[in-house]
Amino acid sequence: MQLELQDFTTLVRNMAAGVQGSARVLVDLTTGSVLRAILEANASLALWLQWLIVQVLAATRAATSNGADLDTWVADFGLARLPGQAAATTLVFSRITPGFPATIPVGAQVKTGDNTVTFTVLADPANPDFSATTNSYAVVPSVTAIAISAAATTSGVIGNVQAGAISLLASAMPGIDAVTNPAAAAGGLDAEPDAALRVRFGNFIDSRSRATPRAIAFAIQSLQQGIGFVLAENTDPSGATRPGFFTVTIDDGSGSPPSTLIALVAAAIDAVRPVGTQFAIQPPQPIAANVSITITTPTVNHAAAQLAVSNAITNYISTLPIGVPLRTSRLAALAYAADPSISNVSLLTINGGNDLVPSATGVVKPGTIAVN
Repeated sequence: MQLELQDFTTLVRNMAAGVQGSARVLVDLTTGSVLRAILEANASLALWLQWLIVQVLAATRAATSNGADLDTWVADFGLARLPGQAAATTLVFSRITPGFPATIPVGAQVKTGDNTVTFTVLADPANPDFSATTNSYAVVPSVTAIAISAAATTSGVIGNVQAGAISLLASAMPGIDAVTNPAAAAGGLDAEPDAALRVRFGNFIDSRSRATPRAIAFAIQSLQQGIGFVLAENTDPSGATRPGFFTVTIDDGSGSPPSTLIALVAAAIDAVRPVGTQFAIQPPQPIAANVSITITTPTVNHAAAQLAVSNAITNYISTLPIGVPLRTSRLAALAYAADPSISNVSLLTINGGNDLVPSATGVVKPGTIAVN
């Protein structure tokens, strides 16, 4: 039922009408009178009660509750908000004068130049300079620089800093003079937003029947944020028709999801797949988009505009879902929006041509972005 709300003026007016209609004598309702003050006090109380009712109604529906209220609402069904993810990057530690050994311990911290985001050195057994015994990286006397994996200490998109943004040593590392990140940090995600949680909750309810595409979608989406997928029914990995078989193509945003994630997706799907069916999980077919674009700006702003356009195009291409084409018209719009000083965009090509259209299981990823 639609709740009819009244503002303060309407409440006072209705109360005054009621008093005047019931009184047998003329009453004083002028501003400042005792009776007018009593009616206004009651109207204020009624406004507060209205607000409480609206809050209660909002908190009792997933469609209108937000934040902690939405968390507690879906928790009654055993569902929880997906946590955020920390951004990761590769750090290059360097020194001016080689000739003596140095170590970089796991857990050492560095910061961005503006001192707002902190990154922590991670253990990487695959790195030949890592020692599990000392839980650190060894910098031999003849080496002037070493590359090491690191992750933001705080999850969220705040950790997706641009290349070269990390420049401060926050931990004491004798023998190390500088640090930087040659590539931008990526993979940082905030906690699942309310809108996405509501959509996933709808899939959760629909998945109670199991053995449906939405049940499979819910199983995949509940593993972690940022997973894109395409489900092809009665189709094998080669694209050929095969009744009773379905193929799921997944992407974690990198274009090359790790085998551990593929195994997790396979286990999640196996728990809800229809009896008597078979399926396969495969990574997408990444297609590098080499973009060339020429912009016209005042000379004094050109370098900054080039960087802004390059970042905008790279970020956009990185988020394209599986099977979605890359349009030159979209890139032109991004270029104009990147910097107000840009007066013209020309000679825009993608891999030497126009639009780049992947297959149903392909995904476009940024290659060389040349902004002239």
